[in-house]
Amino acid sequence: MKGSSYTLPAKRRWKGLVIAVLGLVFLSMLVPLACLLGLHNGLLSASGYTNEQHSSTSDDIRVYDHHDGNNRRNQSEDKSTKVDDLLHRFRPTLPKDFQSGSFEEAEPENKTSGFPVIVNVPKQLPRENSTTTGKVEVAKEIKGVDDSEKSCEMKFGSYCLWRREHREKMKDALVKKMKDLLYVARAYFPSIAKLAAHDKLSREMKQNIQEFERILSEATTDKDLPPQIEKKLRKMEDVIARAKSFPVDCNNVDKKLRQIVDLTEDEASFHMKQSAFLYQLAVQTMPKGLHCLLMRLTVEYFKSPSLDMDESLAEKYLNPALHHYVIFSSNLLASSVVINSTVMHAEESGNQVFHVLTDGQNYFAMKLWFFRNTYREATVQVLNIEDLNLKDHDNATPLHLSLPEEFRVSFGNDKPSMSRRTEYISVFSNSHYLLPKVFPTLNKVVVLDDDVVIQRDLSTLWSLNMKEKVIGAMQSCAVKLGLLTNYLGEKSLDGNSCVWMSGLNVVDLVRWRERDLTKTFRRLVQERLSTGKVLSEAVTLRASFLTFQGLVHALDDAWVLSGLGHDYGLDVNAIKKAAVLHFNGNMKPWLELGIPKYRGYWKKFLNLENQFLSDCNINP
Repeated sequence: MKGSSYTLPAKRRWKGLVIAVLGLVFLSMLVPLACLLGLHNGLLSASGYTNEQHSSTSDDIRVYDHHDGNNRRNQSEDKSTKVDDLLHRFRPTLPKDFQSGSFEEAEPENKTSGFPVIVNVPKQLPRENSTTTGKVEVAKEIKGVDDSEKSCEMKFGSYCLWRREHREKMKDALVKKMKDLLYVARAYFPSIAKLAAHDKLSREMKQNIQEFERILSEATTDKDLPPQIEKKLRKMEDVIARAKSFPVDCNNVDKKLRQIVDLTEDEASFHMKQSAFLYQLAVQTMPKGLHCLLMRLTVEYFKSPSLDMDESLAEKYLNPALHHYVIFSSNLLASSVVINSTVMHAEESGNQVFHVLTDGQNYFAMKLWFFRNTYREATVQVLNIEDLNLKDHDNATPLHLSLPEEFRVSFGNDKPSMSRRTEYISVFSNSHYLLPKVFPTLNKVVVLDDDVVIQRDLSTLWSLNMKEKVIGAMQSCAVKLGLLTNYLGEKSLDGNSCVWMSGLNVVDLVRWRERDLTKTFRRLVQERLSTGKVLSEAVTLRASFLTFQGLVHALDDAWVLSGLGHDYGLDVNAIKKAAVLHFNGNMKPWLELGIPKYRGYWKKFLNLENQFLSDCNINP
């Protein structure tokens, strides 16, 4: 019994060892078998190449064959889809653009071109205009990157202008030469790999290609290249020269070159879209310093004692005999520059009253800022539009701040000799139509956008004869209403009328109330909504043009110079002569992406010695 009790476990251990050894032997046989079945070839192809000794046709070259080209292209399309999804998520915060077609408004499922967000593009694939009357051009679906800067601007807006101005010329000749050689070697490699008599050349070419890929993955300039790079270049040139000396099927080389070109175009298109999206995101995101400033001022407001308002100031707010300026803004620095530049050029600032309408998020910071900072003898009132108790307003619909709407309009022509152009316009938002109710005691106000800089005394605007008109505004005759009739949906519009722009607007509130234009605006909006449209910037644009049709007094062209937020080619003398500089466009002066040569006109009205600005490292 004792013997059997010790013998059985020993036999079990021996059997376990035998099974383990047999398992190892079986696995060791699987490795070479897998290589013989092509698994090894698949692993090599994952890194970019196949074992040329197992390649019998060009279809076996996985990285460069038609099937793999489709896989790579599908990967690129997947990336583009992800970027388009991000665009859809961020769509409400990005700039508004519109281009003609059927002019459907704000279709949320539109993903025609991806960048920037196009508000009014039809769901179906757009078609080109067949006329030559200069109508707004339809955006084509992007299949690749168009070399034309004008076409690029029509698709991507001011991003293309910014890219052109900040493009760096490639000075690294060796890196460029390496890329060119790598491009050619990849095209010849599949054909050489099929020549069984030249295995040595095939292996040598593959080694050179892999080495070039490794170097270029780590180096972008000549100074990043490893030593003896000249020797490596000569080796690659020699290999390519020998490959060209052998008779190969030119159709195969042509096929591979075309596949590589297609893949390169797909990658370039994806990166173009990605760059444009990041640009749009950057221009729509609050700078870190400004966010810091708002937070610090808000905290300081609640730590400070109550800000008692002088009774005399309350009387000024309601006195119609004074010069009242209205600014709709959520940007503290921008509002401060507008006010500072206005009072600095005023012959008499004691009769100036500024009303800054903002939202609840920025109200306390602005309240403290304008309480502690003085602007000569001018008076500044900060109002939270969300707390206003207006008569005849539906209390069930809370008020919210909406800033002037900006649109990019692209024009084209079928004639090749006619150049394409892109114009930028800005119009009133929904908040502007509250003016008569917010200021019931005032007869006239001047509305200033927060992206303007004043360079001349504005007091003459108060004696302006507007000839029974309701608003005085700059008109942009580069865009006429006749070109937008399909979009506006009105045949009764005067096609020769120029669009008017916000920025600097003189508003006669008496005539506004007599004509009840606020009611007219709301009726026009409601008419559009009743047809199934959603409330959008497009609906606001149409309603604004129709509300003030025939009621706009054109200001002299010397008053306002627009385009400092998107046009790099403005004349310096014209800038100096203009009374008002309007930074309309994406490249605002308080952003790092702002146009550098114009930023100084805005920056000089900013007090950079302020302690809060220093603490938040604000230095535009």
